[in-house]
Amino acid sequence: MKRHFIQTDFSAGLFKSFNLLATTLILLTTNSIVISQQLMGTGPSAFSPEADDPTRTIRIEPLNIIDNIYSVSAVSHYPSYLITTPEGHIIIDTSLEEFVPDIASNIQKLGFKLEDVKYLLTLHAHIDHVGGHAMMKELTGATTMAMADDAHVMESGGETDFRDRGRWAPVKVDRIITDLEKVRLGDTVLTAHLTAGHSKGCTTFSMVAEDNGKKYNVAFFCGMRMNPDEALVGNPDYPNMPEDFAYAFAKLKALPVDIFLAGHGYWFNFETKIEMAKQGASPNPFIDPEGYRWIVDGFERAYIERLRIERGLID
Repeated sequence: MKRHFIQTDFSAGLFKSFNLLATTLILLTTNSIVISQQLMGTGPSAFSPEADDPTRTIRIEPLNIIDNIYSVSAVSHYPSYLITTPEGHIIIDTSLEEFVPDIASNIQKLGFKLEDVKYLLTLHAHIDHVGGHAMMKELTGATTMAMADDAHVMESGGETDFRDRGRWAPVKVDRIITDLEKVRLGDTVLTAHLTAGHSKGCTTFSMVAEDNGKKYNVAFFCGMRMNPDEALVGNPDYPNMPEDFAYAFAKLKALPVDIFLAGHGYWFNFETKIEMAKQGASPNPFIDPEGYRWIVDGFERAYIERLRIERGLID
Protein backbone atom coordinates (compact mmCIF):
# COMPACT_ATOMS: atom_id res chain seq x y z
CA MET A 1 0.00 0.00 0.00
CA LYS A 2 1.39 3.36 -1.04
CA ARG A 3 1.54 6.16 1.48
CA HIS A 4 1.39 9.73 0.28
CA PHE A 5 3.17 12.48 2.21
CA ILE A 6 1.29 15.78 2.23
CA GLN A 7 3.70 18.59 3.16
CA THR A 8 2.03 21.19 5.35
CA ASP A 9 3.71 24.28 6.81
CA PHE A 10 4.17 22.29 9.99
CA SER A 11 5.78 19.31 8.23
CA ALA A 12 8.03 21.62 6.19
CA GLY A 13 9.23 23.25 9.38
CA LEU A 14 9.69 19.88 11.01
CA PHE A 15 11.67 18.65 8.01
CA LYS A 16 13.91 21.71 8.13
CA SER A 17 14.46 21.21 11.87
CA PHE A 18 15.34 17.57 11.27
CA ASN A 19 17.90 18.56 8.62
CA LEU A 20 19.45 21.10 10.98
CA LEU A 21 19.61 18.53 13.78
CA ALA A 22 21.18 15.98 11.42
CA THR A 23 23.80 18.48 10.30
CA THR A 24 24.59 19.35 13.93
CA LEU A 25 25.02 15.67 14.75
CA ILE A 26 27.34 15.27 11.77
CA LEU A 27 29.45 18.15 13.08
CA LEU A 28 29.56 16.65 16.56
CA THR A 29 30.39 13.21 15.15
CA THR A 30 33.13 14.70 12.98
CA ASN A 31 34.59 16.48 15.99
CA SER A 32 34.44 13.25 18.02
CA ILE A 33 36.23 11.30 15.30
CA VAL A 34 38.91 13.96 14.98
CA ILE A 35 39.38 14.16 18.75
CA SER A 36 39.63 10.37 18.92
CA GLN A 37 42.33 10.42 16.25
CA GLN A 38 44.12 13.16 18.16
CA LEU A 39 44.06 11.13 21.36
CA MET A 40 45.56 8.21 19.43
CA GLY A 41 48.56 10.39 18.69
CA THR A 42 47.92 11.76 15.21
CA GLY A 43 48.14 15.52 15.00
CA PRO A 44 45.87 17.81 12.98
CA SER A 45 48.57 18.12 10.32
CA ALA A 46 47.78 14.52 9.33
CA PHE A 47 44.21 15.35 8.32
CA SER A 48 44.88 17.47 5.22
CA PRO A 49 42.53 16.40 2.40
CA GLU A 50 43.96 14.49 -0.55
CA ALA A 51 44.92 16.41 -3.69
CA ASP A 52 41.74 15.33 -5.48
CA ASP A 53 39.41 16.02 -2.54
CA PRO A 54 36.27 17.96 -3.58
CA THR A 55 36.98 20.64 -0.95
CA ARG A 56 39.94 21.68 -3.10
CA THR A 57 38.00 21.94 -6.36
CA ILE A 58 34.22 22.43 -5.91
CA ARG A 59 33.30 26.12 -6.00
CA ILE A 60 31.25 27.56 -3.14
CA GLU A 61 29.01 30.60 -2.76
CA PRO A 62 29.92 33.64 -0.62
CA LEU A 63 28.63 33.73 2.93
CA ASN A 64 28.22 36.25 5.75
CA ILE A 65 30.04 34.67 8.69
CA ILE A 66 29.28 37.33 11.29
CA ASP A 67 28.90 41.11 11.35
CA ASN A 68 31.13 42.58 8.60
CA ILE A 69 33.12 39.38 7.99
CA TYR A 70 32.37 37.33 4.87
CA SER A 71 33.72 34.23 3.21
CA VAL A 72 34.48 34.99 -0.43
CA SER A 73 36.34 31.71 -0.81
CA ALA A 74 36.45 29.95 -4.16
CA VAL A 75 36.64 26.52 -2.45
CA SER A 76 36.33 25.52 1.20
CA HIS A 77 39.88 24.16 1.53
CA TYR A 78 41.38 27.58 0.73
CA PRO A 79 39.38 30.21 2.64
CA SER A 80 39.47 33.85 1.58
CA TYR A 81 37.91 36.46 3.85
CA LEU A 82 36.40 39.87 3.14
CA ILE A 83 36.05 42.39 5.96
CA THR A 84 33.90 45.35 4.97
CA THR A 85 33.79 48.92 6.29
CA PRO A 86 32.22 52.17 5.05
CA GLU A 87 35.74 53.41 4.20
CA GLY A 88 36.72 50.35 2.15
CA HIS A 89 37.38 46.66 2.54
CA ILE A 90 40.08 44.17 3.53
CA ILE A 91 40.88 40.79 1.98
CA ILE A 92 42.74 38.13 3.94
CA ASP A 93 44.31 35.48 1.65
CA THR A 94 43.74 35.10 -2.08
CA SER A 95 44.71 31.39 -2.27
CA LEU A 96 45.85 30.23 -5.72
CA GLU A 97 45.88 32.50 -8.76
CA GLU A 98 43.38 30.25 -10.57
CA PHE A 99 40.79 31.05 -7.88
CA VAL A 100 41.05 34.85 -8.05
CA PRO A 101 38.26 35.24 -10.65
CA ASP A 102 35.95 33.22 -8.37
CA ILE A 103 36.91 35.29 -5.32
CA ALA A 104 36.35 38.51 -7.28
CA SER A 105 32.97 37.22 -8.47
CA ASN A 106 31.97 36.32 -4.90
CA ILE A 107 32.82 39.83 -3.71
CA GLN A 108 30.59 41.28 -6.41
CA LYS A 109 27.79 38.80 -5.67
CA LEU A 110 27.67 40.23 -2.15
CA GLY A 111 27.15 43.68 -3.62
CA PHE A 112 30.64 45.05 -2.97
CA LYS A 113 33.00 46.65 -5.49
CA LEU A 114 36.51 45.41 -6.20
CA GLU A 115 37.83 48.96 -6.36
CA ASP A 116 36.71 49.47 -2.75
CA VAL A 117 39.16 46.84 -1.49
CA LYS A 118 41.87 48.89 0.22
CA TYR A 119 44.06 46.35 2.05
CA LEU A 120 45.35 42.94 1.00
CA LEU A 121 46.59 40.80 3.91
CA THR A 122 47.81 37.24 4.28
CA LEU A 123 48.14 34.65 7.01
CA HIS A 124 51.44 33.37 5.60
CA ALA A 125 53.52 33.56 2.44
CA HIS A 126 52.84 30.23 0.74
CA ILE A 127 51.42 29.78 -2.74
CA ASP A 128 48.03 28.58 -1.47
CA HIS A 129 47.59 31.83 0.48
CA VAL A 130 49.31 34.51 -1.64
CA GLY A 131 49.44 32.89 -5.09
CA GLY A 132 46.61 35.18 -6.19
CA HIS A 133 47.86 38.38 -4.56
CA ALA A 134 49.45 39.87 -7.67
CA MET A 135 46.29 39.40 -9.73
CA MET A 136 44.03 40.65 -6.94
CA LYS A 137 46.26 43.69 -6.42
CA GLU A 138 45.96 44.47 -10.11
CA LEU A 139 42.16 44.13 -9.99
CA THR A 140 41.70 46.24 -6.84
CA GLY A 141 44.71 48.54 -6.52
CA ALA A 142 44.84 47.52 -2.83
CA THR A 143 47.76 48.16 -0.49
CA THR A 144 49.55 44.88 0.27
CA MET A 145 50.76 44.29 3.83
CA ALA A 146 52.86 41.56 5.46
CA MET A 147 55.35 40.85 8.22
CA ALA A 148 58.95 41.53 7.14
CA ASP A 149 60.01 37.87 7.09
CA ASP A 150 57.16 37.01 4.72
CA ALA A 151 57.35 40.20 2.63
CA HIS A 152 60.54 39.27 0.78
CA VAL A 153 59.12 35.81 0.07
CA MET A 154 56.03 37.37 -1.50
CA GLU A 155 58.10 39.81 -3.53
CA SER A 156 60.31 36.99 -4.84
CA GLY A 157 57.35 34.78 -5.75
CA GLY A 158 58.54 32.14 -3.28
CA GLU A 159 62.19 32.09 -4.36
CA THR A 160 63.54 33.30 -0.99
CA ASP A 161 61.44 31.02 1.21
CA PHE A 162 63.37 28.72 3.53
CA ARG A 163 61.34 25.79 2.23
CA ASP A 164 60.17 24.98 -1.27
CA ARG A 165 56.47 25.77 -1.26
CA GLY A 166 56.03 26.43 -4.97
CA ARG A 167 56.42 29.56 -7.11
CA TRP A 168 53.90 32.26 -7.92
CA ALA A 169 53.65 35.70 -9.50
CA PRO A 170 55.66 38.09 -7.30
CA VAL A 171 53.73 40.88 -5.59
CA LYS A 172 55.04 44.13 -4.16
CA VAL A 173 54.47 44.54 -0.43
CA ASP A 174 53.61 48.19 0.18
CA ARG A 175 53.65 48.19 3.97
CA ILE A 176 55.53 46.12 6.53
CA ILE A 177 53.50 45.33 9.62
CA THR A 178 54.94 44.34 12.99
CA ASP A 179 53.88 42.16 15.90
CA LEU A 180 50.79 43.55 17.69
CA GLU A 181 50.41 46.36 15.16
CA LYS A 182 46.85 47.60 14.62
CA VAL A 183 45.57 47.61 11.05
CA ARG A 184 42.73 50.16 10.99
CA LEU A 185 40.14 50.79 8.32
CA GLY A 186 36.93 52.62 9.11
CA ASP A 187 35.65 51.40 12.47
CA THR A 188 37.37 48.00 12.12
CA VAL A 189 40.65 47.26 13.90
CA LEU A 190 42.68 44.13 13.16
CA THR A 191 45.58 43.22 15.44
CA ALA A 192 48.48 41.38 13.79
CA HIS A 193 50.05 38.66 15.96
CA LEU A 194 53.37 37.24 14.78
CA THR A 195 52.98 33.46 15.24
CA ALA A 196 56.05 32.30 13.32
CA GLY A 197 57.02 28.70 12.67
CA HIS A 198 55.03 27.50 9.69
CA SER A 199 56.51 30.50 7.92
CA LYS A 200 58.88 33.07 9.38
CA GLY A 201 56.24 35.78 9.14
CA CYS A 202 53.17 33.66 9.91
CA THR A 203 50.49 36.08 11.12
CA THR A 204 47.32 35.42 13.11
CA PHE A 205 44.89 38.34 13.00
CA SER A 206 42.32 39.15 15.66
CA MET A 207 39.40 41.57 15.78
CA VAL A 208 36.08 42.11 17.52
CA ALA A 209 32.76 41.47 15.77
CA GLU A 210 29.25 42.20 16.99
CA ASP A 211 26.06 40.20 16.53
CA ASN A 212 22.68 40.94 18.12
CA GLY A 213 24.27 43.39 20.52
CA LYS A 214 26.93 40.96 21.71
CA LYS A 215 30.65 41.28 21.01
CA TYR A 216 32.78 38.32 19.90
CA ASN A 217 36.56 37.89 19.69
CA VAL A 218 37.47 36.70 16.20
CA ALA A 219 40.73 34.97 15.25
CA PHE A 220 42.05 34.29 11.75
CA PHE A 221 44.45 31.47 12.64
CA CYS A 222 47.64 31.32 10.57
CA GLY A 223 48.42 27.63 11.19
CA MET A 224 51.18 25.82 13.06
CA ARG A 225 51.81 22.81 10.83
CA MET A 226 55.33 21.35 10.66
CA ASN A 227 56.45 19.76 7.43
CA PRO A 228 57.43 16.11 7.98
CA ASP A 229 60.28 16.27 5.45
CA GLU A 230 62.30 19.04 7.10
CA ALA A 231 64.20 19.34 10.36
CA LEU A 232 62.67 21.22 13.27
CA VAL A 233 65.91 21.20 15.29
CA GLY A 234 69.16 22.42 13.75
CA ASN A 235 67.59 23.52 10.48
CA PRO A 236 70.30 25.61 8.77
CA ASP A 237 67.67 27.57 6.85
CA TYR A 238 65.66 28.36 10.00
CA PRO A 239 67.82 27.76 13.11
CA ASN A 240 65.41 29.40 15.57
CA MET A 241 62.35 27.47 14.36
CA PRO A 242 61.82 25.61 17.69
CA GLU A 243 61.91 28.86 19.68
CA ASP A 244 59.54 30.58 17.23
CA PHE A 245 57.02 27.76 17.47
CA ALA A 246 57.19 27.79 21.29
CA TYR A 247 56.66 31.55 21.43
CA ALA A 248 53.77 31.32 18.96
CA PHE A 249 52.00 28.59 20.94
CA ALA A 250 52.23 30.64 24.12
CA LYS A 251 50.69 33.64 22.34
CA LEU A 252 47.94 31.61 20.68
CA LYS A 253 46.90 29.95 23.94
CA ALA A 254 46.60 33.36 25.62
CA LEU A 255 44.47 34.81 22.82
CA PRO A 256 40.74 35.11 23.65
CA VAL A 257 38.76 33.51 20.80
CA ASP A 258 35.03 33.06 20.22
CA ILE A 259 34.83 32.98 16.42
CA PHE A 260 37.47 30.62 15.03
CA LEU A 261 38.50 31.07 11.37
CA ALA A 262 41.67 29.75 9.76
CA GLY A 263 43.84 29.42 6.70
CA HIS A 264 42.48 25.98 5.74
CA GLY A 265 38.92 24.78 5.95
CA TYR A 266 39.61 21.38 7.49
CA TRP A 267 41.11 23.02 10.56
CA PHE A 268 37.74 24.44 11.62
CA ASN A 269 35.10 22.24 9.91
CA PHE A 270 34.43 25.02 7.42
CA GLU A 271 32.35 22.97 5.01
CA THR A 272 30.00 21.69 7.74
CA LYS A 273 29.66 25.11 9.33
CA ILE A 274 28.75 26.62 5.96
CA GLU A 275 25.89 24.14 5.60
CA MET A 276 24.71 24.83 9.16
CA ALA A 277 24.78 28.58 8.55
CA LYS A 278 22.77 28.18 5.34
CA GLN A 279 20.10 26.33 7.31
CA GLY A 280 19.88 29.13 9.86
CA ALA A 281 21.60 27.33 12.75
CA SER A 282 21.47 29.14 16.06
CA PRO A 283 23.73 29.97 17.76
CA ASN A 284 26.09 30.93 14.95
CA PRO A 285 28.05 27.73 14.10
CA PHE A 286 31.25 29.74 13.70
CA ILE A 287 31.25 30.41 17.43
CA ASP A 288 33.70 27.68 18.36
CA PRO A 289 36.16 28.48 21.16
CA GLU A 290 36.54 24.75 21.90
CA GLY A 291 37.55 24.05 18.30
CA TYR A 292 40.18 26.78 18.49
CA ARG A 293 41.66 25.40 21.69
CA TRP A 294 41.63 21.88 20.26
CA ILE A 295 43.52 22.78 17.08
CA VAL A 296 46.14 24.84 18.94
CA ASP A 297 46.62 22.11 21.58
CA GLY A 298 46.82 19.44 18.88
CA PHE A 299 49.49 21.28 16.93
CA GLU A 300 51.42 21.95 20.14
CA ARG A 301 51.38 18.28 21.14
CA ALA A 302 52.67 17.35 17.68
CA TYR A 303 55.40 20.00 18.05
CA ILE A 304 56.50 18.74 21.49
CA GLU A 305 56.61 15.14 20.29
CA ARG A 306 58.64 16.11 17.22
CA LEU A 307 60.99 18.19 19.35
CA ARG A 308 61.61 15.28 21.74
CA ILE A 309 62.24 12.86 18.87
CA GLU A 310 64.71 15.16 17.12
CA ARG A 311 66.53 15.88 20.38
CA GLY A 312 66.82 12.13 21.04
CA LEU A 313 64.63 12.11 24.12
CA ILE A 314 62.29 9.47 22.67
CA ASP A 315 62.55 6.97 19.81
